[in-house]
Amino acid sequence: MEVPVGFLVVSLLLSCFAATSYGVYFSSLKETLEVTASPAKDQVLKAGEDQITVTWRFNQSYSAGTDSDYKTVKVKLCYAPISQKDRSWRKTEDRLKKDKTCPHKIVAHPYTTSNNSFTWTVEKDIPSGVYFVRAYALDAQDEEVAYGQNTDVHKVNNLFKIQAITGRHVSLDIASVCFSAFSIVSLAGFFYMEKRK
Repeated sequence: MEVPVGFLVVSLLLSCFAATSYGVYFSSLKETLEVTASPAKDQVLKAGEDQITVTWRFNQSYSAGTDSDYKTVKVKLCYAPISQKDRSWRKTEDRLKKDKTCPHKIVAHPYTTSNNSFTWTVEKDIPSGVYFVRAYALDAQDEEVAYGQNTDVHKVNNLFKIQAITGRHVSLDIASVCFSAFSIVSLAGFFYMEKRK
């Protein structure tokens, strides 16, 4: 018995569509976690030096048992919309597997309803930008089931800035000046020695 080619093509397309549509969408998550971060609004933190203290807990306005599937909380540092503008590599997507809003992991902890706090030193490789903190509650399959963030839905309040390491220090500038002066003196000495011969 021969299977029609059209049936095979349609089956293949449907299976591809089903495979690509699978995943968790941010719009499907409830904001059941209350998250706070220590930086004041518009505070500038220096990468590699300053610290952020993040606290999170279950929002008591939800009924008991809402958090029964929560096994882990993953806290992340996220780009604010102003730091995503004209940067497609930081683009926000509703499908969390493709979302690039929160690429910087702060910590992952087993879930408890309250008294959760973590102090994180801003890593040296964090780029300059405007940020906020978001926490995801994960279930036993490591899939996001809820979230919370220290900013509002439009991501305009409680934002803070991080200033990246520039790579230039005073000692580096002094060394470059010394080596430049030495090379000029060496060149002048070389020409003097050649003229003397």
